[in-house]
Amino acid sequence: MISRVVYILSVVLMCYTSLVFYPRWTKPDSEAAISWDVSGYYWYLPSVFIYHDLKHQAFTDSVIAKYKPTNTEFQQRTQAPNGNYVIKYSSGLAIMFLPFFTAAHLAAGALGYPRDGFSAPYQLGIQLGGLLVALIGLWYLRKFLLLYYSDRVTAIVLSLLVIGTNYLNYAAVDCGMSHSWLFTVYVLLLLSTHYYYKEFKLKYALAIGFLTGLAVLTRPTDIVACIIPLLWGMQSFSGRAFVDQLGLLRKNTATLSAAVLVAFSVVFVQLIYWKYVSGHWLYYSYGSQSFTFYKPHMYQYSFSPRTGWLRYTPMFLLSFAGILPYLKRGHHKAAVLVFFFVNFYVVCAWDVWWYGGRAMVQSYPVIILPMATLVETALRRKTVARILAGLVALFVYMNVWITWMYHKGNLYDSDSMNSNYYWRVAGRWSAPDSVRMLMDKCDFFTGDPTTERLLYHNDFERATGPWYTTNAISGHQSVMLNKDVQVTPAYRVSCESDSIGWIRVKSTFRCANKEWDVWKMAHAIVRLRDSRKPGACIQEGFIKADRILSNGETREIAFYIRTTKARYDAIEVFYWNAGSEQTITIDDLDIRTFGR
Repeated sequence: MISRVVYILSVVLMCYTSLVFYPRWTKPDSEAAISWDVSGYYWYLPSVFIYHDLKHQAFTDSVIAKYKPTNTEFQQRTQAPNGNYVIKYSSGLAIMFLPFFTAAHLAAGALGYPRDGFSAPYQLGIQLGGLLVALIGLWYLRKFLLLYYSDRVTAIVLSLLVIGTNYLNYAAVDCGMSHSWLFTVYVLLLLSTHYYYKEFKLKYALAIGFLTGLAVLTRPTDIVACIIPLLWGMQSFSGRAFVDQLGLLRKNTATLSAAVLVAFSVVFVQLIYWKYVSGHWLYYSYGSQSFTFYKPHMYQYSFSPRTGWLRYTPMFLLSFAGILPYLKRGHHKAAVLVFFFVNFYVVCAWDVWWYGGRAMVQSYPVIILPMATLVETALRRKTVARILAGLVALFVYMNVWITWMYHKGNLYDSDSMNSNYYWRVAGRWSAPDSVRMLMDKCDFFTGDPTTERLLYHNDFERATGPWYTTNAISGHQSVMLNKDVQVTPAYRVSCESDSIGWIRVKSTFRCANKEWDVWKMAHAIVRLRDSRKPGACIQEGFIKADRILSNGETREIAFYIRTTKARYDAIEVFYWNAGSEQTITIDDLDIRTFGR
């Protein structure tokens, strides 16, 4: 069968991606398999089984100091009013991690690694566990698709999913995240629901209850999974169809009640934890992060150049396009389409919308069905198939590009992407520094400047103050920023705004050790002032020099600001280290203006 061959090739690709292309378990600090959000999901296990300290977590500082799973203070917990620490994420993923954690704990002792929950065996255990669960999920997705589609359609859809979407990243690289684990939970839920509606047997009802409860215990917003078993089988949205569905559910009250009881029993695990640690049965552990249901961030979440789901995983535009043929020929229309839109709405309502397309990954087994129906339709019509093939080729290319850039390239930074920069680098494998600096707040200039004029030059040789240092070899004086000196005074020059179209700021930067944390990188900042409005900044631009510097490098960096029409009569430039402890020196500040 073709779909079996596609599955085998997918296994090879996913294993290569996970173990060769970017093996997170070998990476240090915040790039490790157990880092950032994964460390938060995982934190239950060492708290309970190694340190026996679920309430106070006194071990946290020593673990953070040694393994640095985050670049900043550990953010995956909050402090309850009673003084205890509550883990931010619910415990479902930790429960799924448990078999792999146990194997790693045994291996660590046998191999002489620290049995502290974070040494190499634990990192490898979570990486391999996530990969294994993803491969299981993909296998059963194939089985589910074959229930409703041909082997050829199933093979094509599996190919599109693996090589054309961010599923590859979360199933093979960032596989410690909850999304591919929940992907497998959803696949098993679909299969259990399918067989339940054929026979209405208790064993399938219990499986539905357990899987739904596990999804909610992992991510509470996945309570939307309940839509699938409740609406399964409905082929229309008519009032009559809803009445018939309600009657069918009533006939099977006993088995469905058992499913609800199992689901609640699974979720109750979290309530027990909250009661034990915080003193309350219900506890909101996400602090100020919340939802805005009356105004979901649909456009930003889907198309933002920063992290937009459909901008960086455009393959799922085919799922939206497949809704029309799915309404005609799809199976279980109400369950699939209601889940599709309700889940999408809930994801978009989360105020931290820039967390990106990963939040949709677990829903792919459901929302891929309209895509499958579109593929089925295209195979019957050659013109549609040709158009679709061209789009698919482009979407696959974009997925390969963003996967590479996310882990090994230097053209994507989720915190700094903007539309101007995106359209200059999308699909490209390299870009000049002048383009990469557009991730910051500056403009792109090409061509030859006209009426160029030097406004200001400072070599800092005669300057005094704690901001300056003398090079022991050359004897020249430079601006110096380090952990003790974070910002310089502003260097100011008067000018007339009417004669300015562009401003170029140029300096020579030297760094011994590059600052990798984008939030702490050294800035060169230019501000336009108006003396009639004391303290007001008319316009501002900046670059982060470390973005294009390497360790031990000396480089002349120039950036451009295209001025607005607002009146200003002074330009200020200053340098800011933004919290970095690395030392950077700057020479020869040069400010020039020229025409548009």
